[in-house]
Amino acid sequence: MRGVLKKLKDTPFYHRAIQEINYSFGNFYLFDTFVIGEINENILFTWKDHGQILMAELSNLYDNNGEDIIYISNRVHDYSLIPMNWTKFHQNDYKLKAYGIISYTKTGFYNAMIERMFVKTKVRWFNSLEGAISWVDEFSDSNILVPRN
Repeated sequence: MRGVLKKLKDTPFYHRAIQEINYSFGNFYLFDTFVIGEINENILFTWKDHGQILMAELSNLYDNNGEDIIYISNRVHDYSLIPMNWTKFHQNDYKLKAYGIISYTKTGFYNAMIERMFVKTKVRWFNSLEGAISWVDEFSDSNILVPRN
């Protein structure tokens, strides 16, 4: 079950990113139709302190509410999130085309299963970055959005 832990910067995919956004709580890599997020170690990711800030910026950059974006959470660090915060995401009219979770441990897989109960979109679990990016290619026929600089 354990995949090979890879930060995006340590792969050839990093050079395909259109833009990189760095916050004190994590790094986010923007591509045409998807975003890869890597939350920092020991963060308690909340809607109020992190999600709201991130979604406001991504909505502005992609010029939509996320409905055409696939978000991939590359969980290379141990951090926590509050699954029920997904209700705040949806209450603020944000959407995702799909949500991918890359977890490298059995515990991470179980956490993803709990989180999945609160997300109102297609959710997939992966044990490798390569697998998640291949999955994104399934959506390649959709409209291509490019973040505004």
